[in-house]
Amino acid sequence: MADTDTSKFSALSTRAIATMRQPEAQRAKRSSTGMSGLLLALAPAFLVLAVFYFYPMLSVLVAAFTDPQPGTQNFEWFFGQPVNVDVLWRTIAISFWVMVICVLVAYPFAYFMTSTSPTIRSVLMLAVLVPFLTSAVVRTFAWVLLLQDSGPIGDFAALFGVDQLGVLRTPTAVLIGMAQVLLPFVVLPMYSTMAQVDRRLLTAAQSLGATRRKAFFAVYLPLSLPGVAAGALLCFVMALGFYITPAMLGSARETFLSTLIQGQVQNLGQWGHGAVIGLVLLLVTLTILSVAALIGRRAGGDAVANMVGGSKA
Repeated sequence: MADTDTSKFSALSTRAIATMRQPEAQRAKRSSTGMSGLLLALAPAFLVLAVFYFYPMLSVLVAAFTDPQPGTQNFEWFFGQPVNVDVLWRTIAISFWVMVICVLVAYPFAYFMTSTSPTIRSVLMLAVLVPFLTSAVVRTFAWVLLLQDSGPIGDFAALFGVDQLGVLRTPTAVLIGMAQVLLPFVVLPMYSTMAQVDRRLLTAAQSLGATRRKAFFAVYLPLSLPGVAAGALLCFVMALGFYITPAMLGSARETFLSTLIQGQVQNLGQWGHGAVIGLVLLLVTLTILSVAALIGRRAGGDAVANMVGGSKA
């Protein structure tokens, strides 16, 4: 009798364990099926990236070390020519100042968008999005017409005794044109972040004795910094690769790395030189992104530490 009861108990235990494991097996099966479906859905995107991004990148990397012959002569040419290094620093400097101009103009614009009525906000958003409907080449050519000495701005300046405006083919013209093209890319991330800031925090800060100015700089500005950082970084990285605007509004003294690549490849047929310039530009961009990510992580860690310290106090 005892053996019979033991066998029945063992059978029931085995059956119970099997029943408990069924949902786990089903979940594992569904997870495997879902992963397979996800990979299948992402396959076209990976294929497009492989053909139109990774393969050209690999080709540029190979050409930098093998064209016209294997070695590092292309890198020696780039860093051995002072003019190339000057173009590199000029590209970084002008891109930086374009970023600064865009941030200074976009911040009050985005702030006003978050504090105005819905009707005016819609009009301002339309003004931000309309430039995307026009080609950057057309907008840059419009600046050529506006900034030339015989253009509308030159005619207006002549009323005040200015004979020649002298802005076209200068760094000022390049800054104006690039800032106008890149400004929407800074406004949109800023507005997205500022729209999520709770304005009651400013009211609370003022109720605790802070002035409107102190409440803005102590509460609102830090909360809006992620949008500022995102817009500034996007603007800076995009400005590094600009070609049309510096070529049309600037002169040989405002040459960008992209213009230098076009000259080496199309005019001189030096694919190795063009490849190494593109590789240097890519490394500069990746370095900037890495530094920005490191600063962001440290800033986030400091903010958390301050919050913890404040709560303990």
